Amino acid sequence: MEPILSMQNVTVYRGDTRVFHNFSLSIPRGCHTAILGPNGAGKSTLLKLLSRELYPVQQAGSFLRLFGQEQWNVWDLRTRLGIVSHDLQQQYLGNTRGLEVILSGYYASLTTATHQQFSPAEQERALQLAQMLGIADLLDRPFASMSTGEQRRFLLGRALVHDPDTLVLDEPTAGLDLKACFQYLELVRRLMQSGKTIILVTHHIHEIPPEVTRVVLLKAGEVVADGEKNRILTSSNLSTLFDTPIALVQLNGFYQALPGSE
Repeated sequence: MEPILSMQNVTVYRGDTRVFHNFSLSIPRGCHTAILGPNGAGKSTLLKLLSRELYPVQQAGSFLRLFGQEQWNVWDLRTRLGIVSHDLQQQYLGNTRGLEVILSGYYASLTTATHQQFSPAEQERALQLAQMLGIADLLDRPFASMSTGEQRRFLLGRALVHDPDTLVLDEPTAGLDLKACFQYLELVRRLMQSGKTIILVTHHIHEIPPEVTRVVLLKAGEVVADGEKNRILTSSNLSTLFDTPIALVQLNGFYQALPGSE
């Protein structure tokens, strides 16, 4: 079975800045993975490679494959890979109603338009997702009037309309209060338990659910550690990753970072 992501000797520029140089990473199907790193590590660039907003430099011995393919029709890719990113949340049109947010996933747009037609099955799918995500009573509310947590749930529904194999979540609980954070993480855990593969891209330790088995530490465009979660998530590794003393604590399968001592 081909991996979700396979990158070999990839070089990527954003403008004049080289973010990755001869970068390699592979994520197999069914492997819940957290990609953890500080700001500037290259996490947003990796997200844009996955969403096909960026492409690597063409060079011998280099490739980037999603589900075994280098070339994708973006519409087909969305049925395999759903992405919920911070950028998407910031760009979304504020007057879009909740139901339209979910339906817009069928066209990968930031709202729905009059020429976009949705079948009864597609509309029913949107309603079922809203019910599952606990937002059915918000379907008529404008996106801009929702809380951050409510917006995040609607964008998750948008990503799920095609029932993709894999979900990529960008800092899913950033900006949420504790209740909303715990509720969202519970949704993510339920999706993992239902068979979805989750790739979590973050710098928040507390966002990593117990079901995640692999952690990749990313710093300055390089993988500095990669392996089983209990081996990679250590106080020493995180102190090096974030350039500050960190004491890591664990409870009920979750981790939290506290200030360490010099």
